[in-house]
Amino acid sequence: MAPRTRIEVTGIVQGVGFRPFVHNLAHRHQLGGYCRNTPDGLLIEVEGEGVDQFIHELKSQAPPLSRIDAIRMEAIPPVGRGSEFVIRDSLAADGRAPLISPDIATCPDCLRELFDPADRRYRYPFINCTNCGPRYSIVLDTPYDRSKTTMASFAMCAACEAEYHDPANRRFHAQPNACPQCGPKIWLRGALSADAGRHEGAGAIGQAIALLKEGKIGAIKGLGGFHLACDAANQTAVERLRDWKRRSNKPFALMMKDVETVRRFCTVTESEERILAGGLKPIVLLEKLESSPLAEAVAPRNDRLGVMLPYTPLHALLLASDAFEALVMTSGNLAEEPIVIDNDEAIKRFSVADFFLLHDRNIYMRVDDSIVTGEDRTSVIRRSRGFVPETIDLGEELDDILACGAELKNTFCLTKGHYAILSQHIGDLQNWEAMTFFKETLANLRNTYRVEPKIVAHDLHPDYMSTTIAQEYAKKNEIPPERVVAVQHHHAHIASCMAEHGLHKRVIGIAFDGTGYGEDGHVWGGEFLLSDRAAFKRMARLRYIPMPGGDKAAKEPWRMTSTWLFHILGKDAENRCRWFFSRFDPENVRIIRSMLKDTHLPLTSSMGRLFDAVSSLLGLVDINTFEGEAAMALEAAARRGMSSELKPYPFRLAGGNCFVVDPAVAIAVMVANIVDGVELPVIAARFHLTIAGIIGDICRWMRNEYGIGEVVLSGGVFQNRLLADMVRSSLAREGFSVWTHEKVPCNDGGIALGQAVVAWERVKRGAV
Repeated sequence: MAPRTRIEVTGIVQGVGFRPFVHNLAHRHQLGGYCRNTPDGLLIEVEGEGVDQFIHELKSQAPPLSRIDAIRMEAIPPVGRGSEFVIRDSLAADGRAPLISPDIATCPDCLRELFDPADRRYRYPFINCTNCGPRYSIVLDTPYDRSKTTMASFAMCAACEAEYHDPANRRFHAQPNACPQCGPKIWLRGALSADAGRHEGAGAIGQAIALLKEGKIGAIKGLGGFHLACDAANQTAVERLRDWKRRSNKPFALMMKDVETVRRFCTVTESEERILAGGLKPIVLLEKLESSPLAEAVAPRNDRLGVMLPYTPLHALLLASDAFEALVMTSGNLAEEPIVIDNDEAIKRFSVADFFLLHDRNIYMRVDDSIVTGEDRTSVIRRSRGFVPETIDLGEELDDILACGAELKNTFCLTKGHYAILSQHIGDLQNWEAMTFFKETLANLRNTYRVEPKIVAHDLHPDYMSTTIAQEYAKKNEIPPERVVAVQHHHAHIASCMAEHGLHKRVIGIAFDGTGYGEDGHVWGGEFLLSDRAAFKRMARLRYIPMPGGDKAAKEPWRMTSTWLFHILGKDAENRCRWFFSRFDPENVRIIRSMLKDTHLPLTSSMGRLFDAVSSLLGLVDINTFEGEAAMALEAAARRGMSSELKPYPFRLAGGNCFVVDPAVAIAVMVANIVDGVELPVIAARFHLTIAGIIGDICRWMRNEYGIGEVVLSGGVFQNRLLADMVRSSLAREGFSVWTHEKVPCNDGGIALGQAVVAWERVKRGAV
């Protein structure tokens, strides 16, 4: 009899068309057998003479949205059932779960049908197939079947049922399959009552377009939550939305029809075009063209725009009208609160909305839009829709771990087997809504992946809400103290990048950010570490400087500038830098001067605060209206001023157990440059060169001392692409191997992954 082979495939092989692909592949090679979803992935048994070619094509021709992590095969006794091949019902089992696909943007085939008047799904805003559509946002449980999604309440009509069971159809076993007769419905309602101005189906979308064109603001229910939308060229509408969102100068995300439209507003590299037009459709940060018809309020004082292309059929229908070139599509929430997903909640909370475009497909997991940069390589800034819950392979089996992340830009991390599962962007854990979102998402991902944490990791800061969550979880679940691991913030940054790239040996870790609780109780953030996954030694740091007002200094960069000027110039500071201090209330300056006499002020070595100070010194941003505003303005200025003739400013490097970098000399020269009338972009560029020079000097010293040539860059400061690219290229020329984040944010959104791997290494080595 012909041979029979059992094949187990693990990876992202559910919800991506893998079973129909296997079914059709088996029929092509006239093989008998079956396939079925299992808690581990996909189980296949095939019998016949073409098994070898079947296996080859299984690997080489897998569906585009799938990801094969491993294939295990074994010969088993034949059963002699001819060439019949079937898809069997899914299996479930306690303690194990398959990987789930992220939500995927509408595929080209579905878009063609969407705009084809002859197609039965013409202009249907929920069109999807096995290659696209909702996944993570609608999954209630695994294995991934329709009955375990929010589509369970929509019984397929005869036509959809026939597609679903037809192996030759693109919608064969597409779980969200639907059409206008049997699927979710869309409608529009006005802001005042449920009945006023109500339209359904295509009429609702047409009315929404007309209202947006009139300058109205709409709350639009999407894939992972609501957007608040308006015409990006209408200054009045954008300003009204900005006032309600309380976002001040924080840029709004934009949605444009296609890449050709984007090019009218931004420069787009080949790499950026691939990301824009790919299957994930994240927000891509692009360089803004100087001449732009967009409202200035879209991205005030910013040389970048965050742009995405339509990723749902509804978005495609809204942008197809050519009524506007760009829509503001900002998250449906107030500042730093989770995105809203419920119709009634949106109606209750979005007082700014003139209309609501609603539908009845429930969103189970809220998922905000992801943000990436991609001038030459993809780097994720906010990891959410399209990326979550895709796993990171850690290369070894771990105990189940919960790592609770940081206080700001929070995500958490779970581990299962050799996978790390990083949650979607949660936000800042400083409001009740974000805390609730954290707990909802944790419960969902624990259930989906059958995770029962045996180790809990958290930030070293005792007062972070994420620390409180971790300790409460450990207590409730009786996890012993030796398995509750506090991880220093900047070590977690470095370990996160190491985990992403599979690095295990010691590295030179450079962690630059705004704040992180240090082992000495001070605020760290300009750190050079000799680090592996379990431990680190602090080798160098930025010099400590007082933070007048504590956290308020992060929101008001002029406070840090004043601190440096008083430190460098003493009593003459106000007289010699009248051009700076005259911008502020004399009483506030007096208070800062008085506060600096207090020896109990918090001290910081933060590189983020240094960037803030220089930005304010140059008159760019004195008050941060959103996190990172001053640093972004400084980078933008530096790009304008950069040239090959420029040299870095001088700085001091003092020896000892931990080298101290003192930028006071550089700041003093910058002050002299300002007085002498040197162009501010030139000063900003020289400052960037100085920081890159500091990094180079310390890396060379550490390589000479320890023989290490691997450098890891992490922390929110390295969202500054000018600095990151400058450091990477200069170190590479000197023979260093430089590692930066790609799939995991370099900011605090990646901290949880680092906490998980540090905790595992310490528990494994008995070092806690």
